[in-house]
Amino acid sequence: MTNFDQIRAIAFDLDGTLVDSVPDLAAATNATLLELDLPQASEEQVRGWVGNGAKMLMRRALSFALANEVDETLLIDTMPKFMHHYGLFLEKHSCLYPNVLSTLTALKQAGYRLAVVTNKPYRFTIPLLEAFGLSDLFDHVLGGDSLAKMKPDPLPLNHLLQQWQIEPQQLLMIGDSKNDILAAKSANVTVIGLTYGYNYGEHISLSEPNEVCDNFDQIGQFLLSK
Repeated sequence: MTNFDQIRAIAFDLDGTLVDSVPDLAAATNATLLELDLPQASEEQVRGWVGNGAKMLMRRALSFALANEVDETLLIDTMPKFMHHYGLFLEKHSCLYPNVLSTLTALKQAGYRLAVVTNKPYRFTIPLLEAFGLSDLFDHVLGGDSLAKMKPDPLPLNHLLQQWQIEPQQLLMIGDSKNDILAAKSANVTVIGLTYGYNYGEHISLSEPNEVCDNFDQIGQFLLSK
């Protein structure tokens, strides 16, 4: 079992880790496709497209609807439409995963410094955290457009290390996709993979995180049982 004794700070992914946001992402995706008079996608299809940021989500959705590669001009023209629709749907159907609020609160009270590192655009990240009463728990929030690069690049995690003035062995990443695992490994930080989120149909264990959890409250067994 991994030794978590040195951990002082924790970075969390958002979509598929803290919040099940696919229902609203699917609604926004289909509203965008409808506006373009294109075929609709199922929620399960959208679930498999999430994880690499809004632009990649729409690239995958358009590729599905057109049954072809997406012209870059069309993608650029489509993004404002998607952003508009997602802003309307942002917290209509999304929900926290079980035990997220209680576990985050316990970690904060135990003295851990907490951050969100997501590939979701920052403009949508803050309102979503506020809608679920999570925003006051985090010292730092990094969206997919907050820095020059996003996960799986290690830049967001390296940024946190610099901001907090801590060593890699003191930071823990928690996420549901291989992008989270790859970013953590590149930054030389410990990582826990969650099995219930969005990972393109692959079991998170295939990306070889340090530990795997089926439920969010299992994180407390590693960090709160000292």
